[in-house]
Amino acid sequence: MRFFPLLALLLPGLAWAAPITDAQRAEIDSRVARILASTGVPSVSIAVVTDGTLAYAQAYGDQRRDGSPPSVTRRYPIASISKQFTAAALLMLEADGKLSLDDPVAKFLPALTAADRITVRQLLAHTSGYRDYWPQDFDFALMAEPVTPMQILERWAKTPLDYEPGTQYQYSNTGYTAAGLIAEQAAKEPLFDYLQRRVFEPLRMDVLDTDQGLGPDDAVGTHRYALGPLRNTKPTAPGWLFAMGELAMTPTDLARWNVARLTRSLMPPGLWTAQETNAAPVDAPGPYGLGVRLDDVNGRPRVRHDGALAGFLSVNRVYPKDGAAITVLTSGGFSNAQEAIADAIEAIVFAAADETAQARALYDMLSAGRIDRSLFTKNGNDYFTEQALADYAASLAPLGPPVAVTLRGKKQLRGGLTVERFNFKFEDRTLLAVLRAEPGTGKVEQFTIYPSGE
Repeated sequence: MRFFPLLALLLPGLAWAAPITDAQRAEIDSRVARILASTGVPSVSIAVVTDGTLAYAQAYGDQRRDGSPPSVTRRYPIASISKQFTAAALLMLEADGKLSLDDPVAKFLPALTAADRITVRQLLAHTSGYRDYWPQDFDFALMAEPVTPMQILERWAKTPLDYEPGTQYQYSNTGYTAAGLIAEQAAKEPLFDYLQRRVFEPLRMDVLDTDQGLGPDDAVGTHRYALGPLRNTKPTAPGWLFAMGELAMTPTDLARWNVARLTRSLMPPGLWTAQETNAAPVDAPGPYGLGVRLDDVNGRPRVRHDGALAGFLSVNRVYPKDGAAITVLTSGGFSNAQEAIADAIEAIVFAAADETAQARALYDMLSAGRIDRSLFTKNGNDYFTEQALADYAASLAPLGPPVAVTLRGKKQLRGGLTVERFNFKFEDRTLLAVLRAEPGTGKVEQFTIYPSGE
């Protein structure tokens, strides 16, 4: 499935991530299966964009907790990833002349504390000073009962500020609740309806407002007490997620939005740039735009946000200079599986820049007792007999995934082969791997693993 094709000639200077290969898909599947098994998270659904198009979408595990086959068409709440949509709505309303992000909140919600000194932009950048009404990682008792957005503001945005507006960064769902009500005043229609008309329908996204409840075919959220059994999560009562976390969708729906960001379509390019411009003070934990976090990984700029909701954890990462994006939605409100899976996919997608990627992929194969023989020379294939593969699997699989993989020294050349050595570090030991390959074809002559003595 390919959509919103890129016009690379219109976007010069971008080095697009290459399309995903069958081997990369297999490696993603293997990594995901391991992470789900080690964390106990029941399901995950992913979408990967490379070369500006949807390259891979896959679902894993028991999404409904009924044994039905996993499907990428099942929706998951995306929680705070929703904030970038609220911010985008306000950016579009500004472009249409309906408001200014530098308007004081008092223009729309005059009864709130310091409303004449707080701007709409500060609400979106988490610099307003309004105290966050939901800092916990669980639903507190009040969230079992329905609420209106104004009732949230009455309780949390009419109290003294936590700090002077614009002087600090402090994540605030309260600020986004106010921003959503301002968007509705300016648009003269419900926020979800505005997004449906201006974003979801043009991008062909099948999005649900979680206040209406998830559908009978959507994912079921789960939680655990410590290391106890999985338990289904009771949905958050209507109203609490408004504007700050109310959307549910499939990973491919979110991929469509990510592609629009990459191609600077749907909205004028300047609005995307405005959303991705840091608006946080210099002493903030990190750059934050308008509904998106800004950072880089290995020098690669990244626009991202995570989402946490009772029973669900998610992460969405976009790499504007690489034409790539990674979406991971899980149905477990515990562990760090969503980040671990996103990290694994990130390493696979950008394997060319990862000096340990090939060694890790080969190790994963051997710990599972198999190899892709098309990757090896004749000598390499001759070495890996059925007995060798069985011994590798029997001795490596019990170790689980390595804690870290590092290159020892520099790549060398000997006998017409490149030579690299890697440390595979585990909790209680370190193994040494030796990789020899043909320089031209990249085919593997040797990949052997020994105790390192460290």
